Amino acid sequence: MSISDLFDSGFRQRNKGHFSAIVRVALTDGNVSEQEKKFLDHLAQELEISEEEYQEILENPLKYPINPPLLYNRRLERLYDLSRMVQADPNLGERKIKLLKKFALRLGFTPGNADYIVDKALKLVELGVDLDEFTFEIKNMNK
Repeated sequence: MSISDLFDSGFRQRNKGHFSAIVRVALTDGNVSEQEKKFLDHLAQELEISEEEYQEILENPLKYPINPPLLYNRRLERLYDLSRMVQADPNLGERKIKLLKKFALRLGFTPGNADYIVDKALKLVELGVDLDEFTFEIKNMNK
């Protein structure tokens, strides 16, 4: 096995972990809405999740662990995706904050700033910002 195969394998596992975390959010209320399904389909394509892997993850989203990316920008991308999914689920209500905080902590954000980051992330997603604006605002929220 070459080094590129190892890198590719690890990268794909992280993508599966990220996708399974988002599927967990979508399945929190027991079903996947049409809006959530569209988001999952789009994200699966972006993360290079095959149809077989997609179905496998839908059946058992706990199979893949959440592997936090080392780079802060990657963690923000994952937080952005999770925030969008949580915001898209009208059935979560107040549980969305608790759920997103749990994922933020697993992504490597510290307990000391997780509440603040989650609050800011949800407000930004509600405003409809794109990933670039989201990243900029989160990075500069204490300045």
